[in-house]
Amino acid sequence: MTTHDAQTDTAALAIEMTGIVKRFPGVVANDGINLSVRQGEIHALLGENGAGKSTLMNILFGIIPPDAGTIRVNGQPVHFSNAREAVEAGLGMVHQHFMLIPRFTVTENVILGSEGKVNVLDRREYSQQVGRIASEYGLAVDPDAIAGDLTIGLQQRVEILRALYQRCRVLILDEPTALLTPQEIEDLYATLNRLREGGDTIIFITHKLREVAAISDRVTVIRQGRTVGTRITAETTAEELAELMVGREVQLKVNRTLAHPGPAAMILQGITVEHDHGVRALDLDRLDVRQGEILGICGVEGNGQSELVEVMAGLRPASSGTCTLDGVDITHLDPNQRRQQGLSYIPEDRHARGLVLDFPLWENVLLGNTWHRPFVEQFRVASNQVRQLTRDLMQRFDVRAPSETVAARNLSGGNQQKLIIARELQRNPKVLMAIQPTRGLDVGAIEFVHRQLIDARDRGMGVLLISYDLDELLDLSDRIVVMFQGKIVAEGESGSMTRTQLGLAMGGRVAGEQHVIAS
Repeated sequence: MTTHDAQTDTAALAIEMTGIVKRFPGVVANDGINLSVRQGEIHALLGENGAGKSTLMNILFGIIPPDAGTIRVNGQPVHFSNAREAVEAGLGMVHQHFMLIPRFTVTENVILGSEGKVNVLDRREYSQQVGRIASEYGLAVDPDAIAGDLTIGLQQRVEILRALYQRCRVLILDEPTALLTPQEIEDLYATLNRLREGGDTIIFITHKLREVAAISDRVTVIRQGRTVGTRITAETTAEELAELMVGREVQLKVNRTLAHPGPAAMILQGITVEHDHGVRALDLDRLDVRQGEILGICGVEGNGQSELVEVMAGLRPASSGTCTLDGVDITHLDPNQRRQQGLSYIPEDRHARGLVLDFPLWENVLLGNTWHRPFVEQFRVASNQVRQLTRDLMQRFDVRAPSETVAARNLSGGNQQKLIIARELQRNPKVLMAIQPTRGLDVGAIEFVHRQLIDARDRGMGVLLISYDLDELLDLSDRIVVMFQGKIVAEGESGSMTRTQLGLAMGGRVAGEQHVIAS
């Protein structure tokens, strides 16, 4: 047992939640949950999507009231009626879906609600304050930047900065590393460790078991709205935690046979993308997606991946170059025409681009598939056939919902993702684009998604995988290319590439020339 473990064994409780119950129509989200978090510890909270983690934290943060149970902060009973009262009590929360105002600057977002009663804001003074806090905790971000212009990773830093600015002593982080690079994750860990050593308390919600081992002192697991166990992290295993999460043994290691790539299913030749202000965001000499392989795209967010996806999907015209799919020039085809040629797309943002949340499940399965049977007959939607197909897909892909008529917004994130994957794979495409396919998913759903991608590869599809999780890329990819400033700077078989090599390439150490890593 480490010194810090010994200290936290006898530490007073920063947070104590006892018998928490929360019911929604037809659902018991929290069913008598107990959670005890000690002062000065990093406490991980694990559970499947829909297990009740977010509801529990929203109750703690005063966003929703509990139906039953008690909450104590630093030993004192509290009854928060809103988030403001929670902040005043020393709690801060960084939500998975950010709460920033896109048109405001970083500083304006950070100080919002904390600026006090003033007639005129001294923007320079506040900007300097925010800059000092950012520097102190290693959260590099321009205080005067417009929030909506920042990458997702930088927006997350702004959320953390806001909590630090409000002098919160208990910080709740919901999936904080979902889109961070390995170096950014290490920087975040260093920040959290500094906070902990200063006596602050961290509740760290994550689905990544490696993160539990890397950063937490203790871990509590929630399943189906109930607490199923609390463990000292150093005294448990990933396998035990995974089984507690899902109630069954989980295969944590991706089992995949050696790939047997065929000819290129999709070829991008001389593709460039230039933004209005003249900056070249994408500059590819050639990129092949081969039949029967998973091609992983690795790189720090904002290095041309988004432009690559949009060009491939037909959502953005290339400034120059050509794109072919199974020998057919699709350079000037729209997204629907590309789908008809054999392209499927699992988007990064399942809410904005993957689903219409207010549509029932069967209508979401219909999306993008309205040009042939069984979806359409005699120019009319074949609703009965689509509903039956949806029921079949729900069973095959383990989409958990009462029926195909339920609105997509009522599903958990994992089940929403399964529905998108089911829709895209049932078409048996030639190329499948999978962009952040496991973002925000729990370990059971990740296991399922990984298996589907491997099976698609084994059926001869070309799979393009873009992920900001290096472990996922190394586990799934047969071949990896690294992008930096819109160019491919490294390429090689995944088994020949180490995390160190990838990290160097991601940082542009080989920028200016393509570096092929030998096997």
